[in-house]
Amino acid sequence: MSEMVRLTIDGKPIESPAGEKILWAALQNDIYIPHLCALSGEESPFAACRLCFVEIEGYPRPVTACTETVAEGMAVRTRSEKLDRLVRTGFEMIMSNHRIECKTCPANRRCALQKIAKERKWPLKPKRLPALERDLPVDESAPGIIYDPNKCVLCGLCVRVCRRKGLGDLGFAHRGFNRMITTFGDSPLGAGGCLNCGACADACPVGALAARGVWGQA
Repeated sequence: MSEMVRLTIDGKPIESPAGEKILWAALQNDIYIPHLCALSGEESPFAACRLCFVEIEGYPRPVTACTETVAEGMAVRTRSEKLDRLVRTGFEMIMSNHRIECKTCPANRRCALQKIAKERKWPLKPKRLPALERDLPVDESAPGIIYDPNKCVLCGLCVRVCRRKGLGDLGFAHRGFNRMITTFGDSPLGAGGCLNCGACADACPVGALAARGVWGQA
């Protein structure tokens, strides 16, 4: 049986297994922390989205909840003026480069971006930043999966679950504004080794990857 540690998050006393990350300890106790890239059970969390920042009493600066381990007596705070400003800026940067087509998106009503906006009462369309859409072609080459890179938030979940399946057909390519998820040599999904297992589509939190049967459904 795992040793349990006691801590507080936003003043709420909770218990969590020793070694658990703050993010999962919070979510398991109905305390919401924005996140996109976290995958439960990872030894080395990706920490790419930079949305799960929290403050810990005694720490000099905010830390990501997906990488920080719970400790006995720890006091965690998920909301403050500084945290809200930090997380909102990160969210707006993501949304400025995300094609918003909620009504026809396969992730509509289960989208992680919609959940973050609803929980924090933020608009999906940032007012402070201009839209930076790249107008990339939608990849419909695979028999069972459709990939719209214009909706991708570079969370990397699809890359990691593809590797867990033992294939590793997906990966990151290019740098800066042109960075994207793609196959080796930027080949279409259908031209590579994709097994159409659907794991990437199941993992995608924003509808960039989706099973062909649900594409376009509201």
